[in-house]
Amino acid sequence: MFHHSSKLQYPVKVDKPNPQFAMLLQQAIGGIEGEIRVAMQYFFQAMGARGDDRIRDMLMSTATEELSHIEMLGHAVALNLEGAPVSYQEETAKDPVMNAILGGANPRHLLSSGLSAMPVNANGVPFDMSHIYATGNVGADMLANVAAEAGGRVLASRLYNWTDDHGMKDFLSFLIARDTYHQQQWLAVIEELGGMQAQLPIPNSTPEDHEAMQHSYYYLNTLLDKEAPKGRWGEGPSLDGKSEYSIVNQPAPEGQEPTLGKAKPNSGAQNEQM
Repeated sequence: MFHHSSKLQYPVKVDKPNPQFAMLLQQAIGGIEGEIRVAMQYFFQAMGARGDDRIRDMLMSTATEELSHIEMLGHAVALNLEGAPVSYQEETAKDPVMNAILGGANPRHLLSSGLSAMPVNANGVPFDMSHIYATGNVGADMLANVAAEAGGRVLASRLYNWTDDHGMKDFLSFLIARDTYHQQQWLAVIEELGGMQAQLPIPNSTPEDHEAMQHSYYYLNTLLDKEAPKGRWGEGPSLDGKSEYSIVNQPAPEGQEPTLGKAKPNSGAQNEQM
């Protein structure tokens, strides 16, 4: 059961409406870096969480917070669309806000939603849930969540730099701050489970005899005209503490040349293939 407050999580104000910025804010709602994505990702991870119920509760609470961010962003979109033209006659008026429509604002904000937010990205493409990652493996899910929050913080930072509206900058500074915490929140779960060394490789429940471990710890350099780039990934102890990293330059293929043999009769192939 969900409960809802009529008040927003954080104040959302716009000093000067800007329909173009409303279009850009749509990316933070329905883009792959946006709040619909993380809300649904944490929600489905929570529903599939097994083991420590604290992690399930944390995922569900954070999913609910992300729903509140969708509501705030939706309000921000609507506020930025205040005064946008609703007819061709209005559009041709020489008002700076109205003329913003001519500069690339989303016409669907007029045609489809009546000057309000939609579950779409900045190009008007609906969010289709294809970027929801919920594996049922807590290590994999936490790393996916860190990546999601990192992408969201990059987007919020770019939106912050795009606008000079004080109200929008204040609101975006709040979203940036919450992304900061959520990145660390998911990493803290991994730390509480013993840290990266204990959690790697993911899944750490896969028996070693299921893995060709002679191939588990080398960097494969496929550049024919360069030596492998030197870095932590090619030398020293592995992050899981089980081996040492190494580099294989110009590796020779170990497999066979693929051939499928003859086609089956009645398969629709040419006679010469059979």
